[in-house]
Amino acid sequence: MSDCGSCGPEGGGPFSEGTELVEFVNAAHGGSIANSPIPDGGLNAKCQGCGADFHMATFVSKCPSCQGVHAVSPPRSADPANIQFAGAEYKLPQDR
Repeated sequence: MSDCGSCGPEGGGPFSEGTELVEFVNAAHGGSIANSPIPDGGLNAKCQGCGADFHMATFVSKCPSCQGVHAVSPPRSADPANIQFAGAEYKLPQDR
């Protein structure tokens, strides 16, 4: 069984919220999930930071207007209501 966080000893999982979900998806399966395409062409989203409309093509995406980091987990990616926001000041580890 893989240790992806939802079944492992620690960390968030695919049903976490906010920053915890963003960090979970960004790290899941060695980081390979974050840049994977969301099925069915992605999700239309509204930035939870600045309110701009944008399209999430991958499981971790940034708002093009304010660079706010958003994520959705694969098992919840059919509904834009499941998109989580890491917060206005959050930076992905690779962007720090």
